[in-house]
Amino acid sequence: MNLIEPTSPEDIRRRAEALGPWFHNIELRGVWTAPNHFLGNYPAVKWRAFADEIPKDLTGKTVLDIGCNGGFYSLEMKKRGADRVLGIDFDEDYLAQARFAADVTGLDIEFRKLSVYDVGALQERFDVVLFMGVLYHLRHPLLALDLIHDHVAKDMLVFQSMQRGSPEVDEVAENYTFWETAHFERPGYPKLHFIEHRYADDPTNWWAPNAACAEAMLRSSGFEIVGHPESEVYICRRTEAPHGTSAVYPSRGACP
Repeated sequence: MNLIEPTSPEDIRRRAEALGPWFHNIELRGVWTAPNHFLGNYPAVKWRAFADEIPKDLTGKTVLDIGCNGGFYSLEMKKRGADRVLGIDFDEDYLAQARFAADVTGLDIEFRKLSVYDVGALQERFDVVLFMGVLYHLRHPLLALDLIHDHVAKDMLVFQSMQRGSPEVDEVAENYTFWETAHFERPGYPKLHFIEHRYADDPTNWWAPNAACAEAMLRSSGFEIVGHPESEVYICRRTEAPHGTSAVYPSRGACP
């Protein structure tokens, strides 16, 4: 992939502004795409907290970035030498931003419009799957995790979700009798808060798990948590899903 022309910072700034607003603050040859981000230098501030959990050399590896947004994480994966990086999103504006960022930086990354619910259509498993900042925007979050497990995750899943509620994580029994209810009231019991209207002025914020819920959902979909480097970030390995769990959705060609 060649660098875009012309290459002046002013031209890059003009084109970046035309593609805005950006949620990813990305440095493009001295031009920042979201310098006034309400979360600061985001997502770099989050990335620094877990970057060391991902191999610095991804030579020979494939990466799928689900909900790639403006492409920040896709760019970082390609910088680490991944043979193939595929970023998917269902928002054309985000995809246009991501393609522009890849062009400016000269990184060969494929971006495709695809919903997480349709990842089975890829017919491919990836060594590293990034699922960052997507779960709480979905009407059917557990379905999405099941589909990722069933179709595209080969080994590592890097997961992040906005969390609200208690950061405590209680040990939960395998079973409770019908008459036992006290555990539901404990702050550390898994809870997924439903947002009927909007949160933070965003009508796509549907869910807000507490920490215990995020961890329980990952385990329930067949992902072993092997690292927790940041309050919202989990490093997982794909394992066998618990008995009786699977995506209730057309297979779209399941990968072995």
